Amino acid sequence: MIRAFFLGIVLLAASYAACGAEVSDRDATAIRAVVSEQLDAFARDDARRAFSLATEGIRARFGSAEAFMAMVRSDYAVVYRPRKVEFDKPAVIDGAVMQPVKMIDAQGTAWIAVYPMQRLANGRWRINGCQVARLAERQV
Repeated sequence: MIRAFFLGIVLLAASYAACGAEVSDRDATAIRAVVSEQLDAFARDDARRAFSLATEGIRARFGSAEAFMAMVRSDYAVVYRPRKVEFDKPAVIDGAVMQPVKMIDAQGTAWIAVYPMQRLANGRWRINGCQVARLAERQV
């Protein structure tokens, strides 16, 4: 069920991109930089930095960088410690910018992580969540 949902997201992203609802190259670069920076913060166990890259709503939900990091460690192991990361092109779906990222976990399992992104009033991008689903193929 979840896999079908994410496959639907990827297909929708492709169809929206084909219809002209695209993210500019400048925004795509900025979005990728924010997600990469959060992944780097996870790799360094820098909870404060990782938490700062989330939207205000996400920060309010978790309350502290430590609680946020504990959730990522327990529920998002592939995001916390991916072995390999490959960014797809971000897409606009129903007015929301989504950044899909293919990841390989420590056991060699392939995943797709979809990051809803939010542009702040100052023009900076922040991460507004993450949904992950296991992909059918297994990597080595």
